[in-house]
Amino acid sequence: MLGHLAGILSVVPTLIVYLVFKDRGPFVKDQTTESLNFQITALPAYVVTWILGWFLPFPLSLLNLLLWIAVCVFSVLGGVAANKGETYRYPVNLRLIK
Repeated sequence: MLGHLAGILSVVPTLIVYLVFKDRGPFVKDQTTESLNFQITALPAYVVTWILGWFLPFPLSLLNLLLWIAVCVFSVLGGVAANKGETYRYPVNLRLIK
């Protein structure tokens, strides 16, 4: 659960949770890996909207806010599912870390 909820902050807390807790069992490793992969997937979108926001401030800053809200919603859904002991798969996720 902590791995999913750490994604609300950024990729760094999620990476820390992954590195600390990945050896606590197959379920924990699966869910921390899923959360880390989702944060790695969202990171380029944040960077692109941030850079383009310098040229088109209003629409892309709104897009960046919507992206953050979507990441928060999916992270909370993942945290709730993991707390129940259910596996959670993010709808848009590049599974780069196995």
